[in-house]
Amino acid sequence: MLPVGSLVNALAIIGGGTVGLLLHGRFPERFRLVVFQGLGLCVTVLGLQMALKAQNILVVIFSLLIGGLAGEALRLEERLEGLGDRVKGLMRSKNPRFTEGLVTASLIFCIGAMAIVGSFDEGLRGDPSILITKSVLDGFASLALASSFGAGVIFSFVPVLVYQSALTLFAGAFQSVFSEALIAQLTAVGGVLILGIGITLLDIKRIKLSNLLPSLVVAVVLTLCFG
Repeated sequence: MLPVGSLVNALAIIGGGTVGLLLHGRFPERFRLVVFQGLGLCVTVLGLQMALKAQNILVVIFSLLIGGLAGEALRLEERLEGLGDRVKGLMRSKNPRFTEGLVTASLIFCIGAMAIVGSFDEGLRGDPSILITKSVLDGFASLALASSFGAGVIFSFVPVLVYQSALTLFAGAFQSVFSEALIAQLTAVGGVLILGIGITLLDIKRIKLSNLLPSLVVAVVLTLCFG
């Protein structure tokens, strides 16, 4: 199965990020600030909406705790930043915010209800409409992010394409495993992570979100074991 939705999403990020780069330096700081504040507030609201879909709050809590400990033990935050630095070196970028832009954009675009549900929907029913809708939103978001963070945002299309395509292909191969309860729990855990992104974007507190990524895997295991 060709992951059409993920391909469209990747192209939207590249297009929006390119426009953002063209605006870089011409976009007044006060405009960038209000865009990021607006984006941060929207991301926070989205995270809350997703988190409230939890069917079993204990699964969400233990997923975050166990996943966070696993991510910290594996030092995912440092590894992801190191990967971003290597990409920055290959591109010979002098932008000090290259890695931050790559990591921030990747987390925003990868962790969310639309990324998870959209990928599953295309894999289970062959309908990419949710991911195509997400592509429109990500295109505008990448424009705003790239105008501030620079070229690192554009390269977030790689983890987005790999992540969503993998979910689509996996869902297609294991259709019987993904119940509505499992999708709801994944959405809730992803919502908490999205809420963390909103808090980071609003400069309230920087959270090591990369270290919490294993919580999504833990959520699947706990939901399958305990419902």
